[in-house]
Amino acid sequence: MGLTGRHAGLRLRLANRRAVTVMAAGLVLAVAGTAGALAASHSGYVPPRPPPVHYVLPPVGHAQTPSPQSTARYSPPVSLTIPVIGVRAPVIRLGLTHSGALQVPGSITVAGWYTGSPAPGAIGSAIIAGHVDSMAGPGIFYRLNRLRRGDRVYVRERDGALAVFAVGSVHEYRKSIFPTLRVYGPAPTAQLRLITCGGTFDPQTGHYLSNVVVYATLVS
Repeated sequence: MGLTGRHAGLRLRLANRRAVTVMAAGLVLAVAGTAGALAASHSGYVPPRPPPVHYVLPPVGHAQTPSPQSTARYSPPVSLTIPVIGVRAPVIRLGLTHSGALQVPGSITVAGWYTGSPAPGAIGSAIIAGHVDSMAGPGIFYRLNRLRRGDRVYVRERDGALAVFAVGSVHEYRKSIFPTLRVYGPAPTAQLRLITCGGTFDPQTGHYLSNVVVYATLVS
């Protein structure tokens, strides 16, 4: 369901099965060297100041073992936990609308797995996106840029399995030079990309000028 009213819309166009642009209030995946435009004005908007982080406990369960198996053996994700930044949230599926736009999370409190990418734990680059904020307040990925190398990210699958990822690096990219292939391209191991908006917010245009991308790899 698209975001309306005070929320900007999020759209993702595919050209020859390649991502071109994804955009939302607090969630902009600007790829292929282009940046989209917000569907609603955020003129005068000031990003919120959230309360101190409340750490959460890691989920209980046996972690998956990295395996060169096909994506068919992995269930879709149902929840995401990032203890060090206090994230515990359901994961919904993000497909495409008839117009080729990415379906939008209807809440800033949920994450969205793009079903055109591998399931987390499978070989390749799994994509999970979330809002950094909106007019309603901070989103689940408000503190995504605070993650550091070695921090753990937990993804629970529908069949109960637990995929545990270790953060390798965190990058901030200007939308005009977003590295599409690096983020969305194939990977030889099971990897996870967490993506949200970041950098400077321009109140005149209603845009964050950059994207934050967390790169993580499945661990034993």
